Amino acid sequence: MNITESIFGELNGHIIKSYTISNDHGMSVSCIDYGGIITGIYVPDREGIIENVILGFDTLEEYIIHSPFFGAIIGRAAGRIAGSAFTLDGTVYQLKKNDGEHHLHGGAGFHQVIWDSAAEKGLNEANIKFSYISPDGEEGYPGTLEVTVNYTLNNDNELAISYEAISDKKTIINLTNHTYFNLSGDLKRDILDHEVTMESDHFLELDETLIPTGEFIHVENTPFDFRAGKEIKEGVMSGHQQNVLAGGGYDHPFLLTTGEMTVVDSASGRKLAVETDRPSVVLYTANMLGSDFKIRGVQSKSHLGLCLETQCPPDSVHHEHFPSIVLEKNEVYKTKTSFKFHVV
Repeated sequence: MNITESIFGELNGHIIKSYTISNDHGMSVSCIDYGGIITGIYVPDREGIIENVILGFDTLEEYIIHSPFFGAIIGRAAGRIAGSAFTLDGTVYQLKKNDGEHHLHGGAGFHQVIWDSAAEKGLNEANIKFSYISPDGEEGYPGTLEVTVNYTLNNDNELAISYEAISDKKTIINLTNHTYFNLSGDLKRDILDHEVTMESDHFLELDETLIPTGEFIHVENTPFDFRAGKEIKEGVMSGHQQNVLAGGGYDHPFLLTTGEMTVVDSASGRKLAVETDRPSVVLYTANMLGSDFKIRGVQSKSHLGLCLETQCPPDSVHHEHFPSIVLEKNEVYKTKTSFKFHVV
C-alpha cells in the first residue's frame, strides 16, 4: 500500500490537498479535501489495462464551476426535501431552496466545504480521513454536527466509505457519496450497456418535480426490475412514465432487500460489487448531465455515468412509513458502503 499527497489548488486562501492511495494490485483512488471529492478510481480491465472508471476533473476550478456533485460527500441530507422545510418536535426548519421550491443535497452542503484531512497507511489497507464540524443552523439544519468520513482502500481492490456523525441537538441526517461510475474506462463509451443487478422488489414513485409521492411501486413487469440484471438502456428507451419524467433514465430510490448490487461492463470485463447497510439506493443515470463542458477532454452528455447513492430514501422526513433520518441529540450516526472491483 502507498499514499502520496500533493496540492490540487487553492480556494479562499486555503490549500486544497489531493491524496492518492495505491494498493499492491494496480488499483488506486484519488481524492481531495474540497468536498471530500473522489477524483479518480483506477482499476484494470480484463486485459490488465488500468483506466479511470469515474467522472471527474483535473482542476479545482472545473469542480467549482461545472461539477454536478461529481464524487462528493453529500450532506446533511441527500436527495430532495419537499418544500425546503421540515418539522421536528413542533419546530419548523426552513432550508435553502436550490432545486425549484425544493432543497437538494444539503443546499450549499458538504460537497462544497473544505474538510480537515489525514492519511494513515497500514500493511493491507490505507485510509484517508475527512472531518468537518457543521455549525448549528448551517443551511437551516439544527444542531452542531461533527462528521467523519473515511475512504479505505485494501488489497482486495475494495474501497470502503464509512460515515460517522454526532449532533448536540435533535436533527436529520442522510449522508451518501455521489460518484459517477463508468466502467468502460476513461469515458470511452456511455453507460447504456452497463448491466445493473440489485435485489429490490419496490422503487419509489416520483412526482413531476422528482419528489417521492410516498407510493412503493412493485418492480414486476417494469423497467425497474433489476433482480435478474438489466441494461440501463432498457429504462432509457422504455417510454415508462417514471423514466420519462426523470429525464429519460433513472433518478429513483429503490428499497433494498439485501444491501448487495453489481454493475458489469461486458466490453471491458470490469465488474463493480457494492455492499451497503443502508435501506435504499438512488440509481441516477446522469439524465440531466449538462453538455456545456468537457470531462478530461471528453464532451459531457447524458448517460455518461451512473450513481449508486446508498442512503435512506429522499424526503423521508415527510413520510412516516419511510426509514427515519432523524438523529437524536448525542446519538451516533454510523453507516458504511463498500465498492469492490473485479474482472469477468
